[in-house]
Amino acid sequence: MQALRDFLDRLPETRRPLPWLALLCLLLWLPGFFALPAGDRDESRFAQASRQMVETGDLVRIRFGEVERNKKPAGIHWLQAGSVRVVEAFRLGDRGDIWAYRIPSLAGALLAVLATAHFGRALVGRRAAFLGAAMLAGCFVLGVETHIAKTDAALLGAIVVAMGLMGRAYVAPAGFGAGAAATFWLVLGASVLLKGPIGPLVPLLAGLTLFAADRGWKTGAPWLRALRPGWGVPLMVLAAAPWFIAVTIATEGRFLTEALGGDMLSKVGGADENHWGPPGYYLLSFGIAAFPAAFLVLRAAPGAWADRLQPGTRFLLAWAVPVWLMFEAVTTKLPHYAMPTYPALMLLAAAWALDPLRQAPPRWLAWLSSFGAVLTAAGLGIASALLPVLADGHVDALALLGLPAAAIFAWGLLRMLREGAPARAALLAVLLAVPLQAVALGAVLPRLEAPWISPRLAALVRDRAPGLPDARFGVVGYHEPSLLFALGGDIRLLRDGAAAAAFLADEAGRVVAIADRQETPFRAEATTRGLPLRELGMVAGFNYSRGRRVAITLYGIEP
Repeated sequence: MQALRDFLDRLPETRRPLPWLALLCLLLWLPGFFALPAGDRDESRFAQASRQMVETGDLVRIRFGEVERNKKPAGIHWLQAGSVRVVEAFRLGDRGDIWAYRIPSLAGALLAVLATAHFGRALVGRRAAFLGAAMLAGCFVLGVETHIAKTDAALLGAIVVAMGLMGRAYVAPAGFGAGAAATFWLVLGASVLLKGPIGPLVPLLAGLTLFAADRGWKTGAPWLRALRPGWGVPLMVLAAAPWFIAVTIATEGRFLTEALGGDMLSKVGGADENHWGPPGYYLLSFGIAAFPAAFLVLRAAPGAWADRLQPGTRFLLAWAVPVWLMFEAVTTKLPHYAMPTYPALMLLAAAWALDPLRQAPPRWLAWLSSFGAVLTAAGLGIASALLPVLADGHVDALALLGLPAAAIFAWGLLRMLREGAPARAALLAVLLAVPLQAVALGAVLPRLEAPWISPRLAALVRDRAPGLPDARFGVVGYHEPSLLFALGGDIRLLRDGAAAAAFLADEAGRVVAIADRQETPFRAEATTRGLPLRELGMVAGFNYSRGRRVAITLYGIEP
């Protein structure tokens, strides 16, 4: 045990922190990265749109199937199309592999962790920057986002770089040169191409908070002058402008009309759907989303606030608090939307934990944070063990490994906390989260059958109707984006069972997939038309997007 203590104490002192952090990230995130099938809804929508961009060579207009989605920025699609091209060039995979579209998410998350360590040194010191970056790497929600081919992890990387540069301008404005300022604005321009206004909104809220807290009208806000907004803002606009101009021309002005009409800014989170949550939702979900580091953030909160006059702490609070409150106020309440605050929160917690003069948290808060960490670990372990039983009706021996992994996590964390070493406890918690997340993301989810309907249905189609063109396949009652990604953007999404029978009758060699709720009208219309139906097979599972079980039968016509 003493050797472990020594290792945990020495690790933040390493002279090469970035390689260690990169190794930690890979250990946390690679399990399940290649094996997890494409998920519904957003991941498959993004990946299919990027796939069609690769196939058509049109890098301006964004299409999902036959639907144009040009009101969404194209940055993530460019990154995904580029990663797919590289994967294909090196013959590591092809455009049908969902992991090829996840590479920008993995790279963005890795950039966020390494940038937290690099830029955090100016705000909280080298040791605390390492610890904060390691805690960010271990956050469960970030690990999940690396397995999803969409914008949030890539956006986080851009935000951390921009805020890291802004933090340097705040604590040392005299040494902040024009090159650093130009990088700040260019990164914000890139963030606009990833997810619209969210990227610039984070430094804007932080800047307004700092200007008010520091009485910038009296002090002159030297950090703001160091950022050079006079030419920086036009530079940010210039970085994002080419795509906006190109897509406006390509869509004959429709894109500009939608943007000016407010479609692009109508949802702060940029999501397709609203998700309601009660007041304090992000605080309630924080224990799971930021696991295993959430316990230290909660313990550090009173001390961080008490230390708010220190420049580094002041900047990190201005980064985290207004952004957190903004997302609490909007209706798109999903845990990953609060991720832009996590690097600041992790650095605040790490600085508190490594401060020998730190203010001890109230006993109730210390107890609550420890209980929450242990409860979350137990929940992950139990969920890993039960999911195969609930989804597929059998016990999976690998899934049972989540139980001892959770037990070891709880034992190690509580022992370190009893010794009064919060920094050591936090680093150990991140290391012990590796096997726990590996079981959940690498051993359990990819091996389930019930949730992954689309890959199994696609495999059935290819087996029973080899070489079937996309346009000759129709589906009713199961219009999930993952099916388009699995089979192609030209498949026909039919209105109802009667329409499916008509589709089948219109041309020889067609195949339809009928969900159980449309089986009766389909068969009735097929009987009316005198179609000699031939069952080709069936796939059953759980449609988690709709929250219900579904059985899908494949039909052709007897030759």
